[in-house]
Amino acid sequence: MPNNKIVSREDWFQAHKAHLAREKELTRFRDRVAAERRELPWLKIRKDYVFETEQGPKKLADLFGGASQLIVYHFMFGPGADYRCEGCSFLADHIDGANQHLKHHDVSLVVISRAPLAEFLPYRQRMVWKFDWVSSYTSDFNFDMQVSFTDKQIADGDTTYNFEQRARKSKDLPGTSVFYRDEKGDIFLTFMSRSRGGDPLIGAYHYLDLTPKGRNETGPYHSLMDWVRLHDEYADRPEMQDACCH
Repeated sequence: MPNNKIVSREDWFQAHKAHLAREKELTRFRDRVAAERRELPWLKIRKDYVFETEQGPKKLADLFGGASQLIVYHFMFGPGADYRCEGCSFLADHIDGANQHLKHHDVSLVVISRAPLAEFLPYRQRMVWKFDWVSSYTSDFNFDMQVSFTDKQIADGDTTYNFEQRARKSKDLPGTSVFYRDEKGDIFLTFMSRSRGGDPLIGAYHYLDLTPKGRNETGPYHSLMDWVRLHDEYADRPEMQDACCH
């Protein structure tokens, strides 16, 4: 039970009015950061990446689907993966709702994983997701985007992720990459976010941020999402419901 003070209506009003100034400050700061993001330099893509899709092989340019902007979510799903990433799935649960609007605003959104197409499409069907999910299995795309690493890179500690080089054990990690295609057909990498950079894309978190208990998470970052389950597994885990309510 939160231990907040109970006050008069007037004191409540004044406290919340004062806090609103901080909320507005955050909104304006977020707008400034977004503007700075749009001014960042671009990197020209010079490789002809080919992806396996449900419609057959496609190049990166084809994934734009007629739009000039492409958002790629890198879903952690390597070849032969025997796990289903709950964090990536949590974020993916929010894609279809946003995509109803993005595709009408010059933005294509595609999910890409390194596993062959046949390995993850049944999972998409199970989760009842509608977004386009394609495979980079036959290309260097994931490695060039620094969300996948070779055995040698891992052995040598030569793994760069979120603009930081340090030893890592995971062969695949999540992230978002953004591309622009100009009128000549040239493609540019305009932005990438990794690690907690995906947090703004998880709408459920921002609903929780409005509540008295907030995200109700404790411990180091790697354990912050321990309460999250695949959305079709909550009903099968009654003990988790008890844990959330006590």
